[in-house]
Amino acid sequence: MMYSQDRNQIRTFFRSAWKKYTDKQPAEPLEILIGDVISIHPEYHNMLENDSDELDKDYQPEEGQTNPFLHMGMHITLREQYNSNRPDGIQALYKKILIKTGDPHKAEHMMMDCLAENLWKAQKNGELPDEKAYLDCIKLIINRF
Repeated sequence: MMYSQDRNQIRTFFRSAWKKYTDKQPAEPLEILIGDVISIHPEYHNMLENDSDELDKDYQPEEGQTNPFLHMGMHITLREQYNSNRPDGIQALYKKILIKTGDPHKAEHMMMDCLAENLWKAQKNGELPDEKAYLDCIKLIINRF
């Protein structure tokens, strides 16, 4: 269900995973991961716990709106990347940022801009993401500390 092309199915899956997480119900590993990510974003709890129109909402960056599902999805992507060390070397880079920040959430946020830029360029150019450019971007963040 998480890998659907249907936006509402994915958003409903987030809501369902959050309900299982808060109710301490048995859950699949992906649901637990989603629950963990949602738990560090209290600003999204109300939206996911109530029947709201947020699941159908279009978020417009041009209007200064952040898409909470995209934001949480990027956290999930980063966690899957550094837990699997794919692309090769990302786990070590994450650990370096984590040591410098002392905060996993902050470390992920620092890496998120590189992920977003890499995915945007790949989509714009109709290509696969450039893993080397992505890792180089993260290395620049580490060097700026």
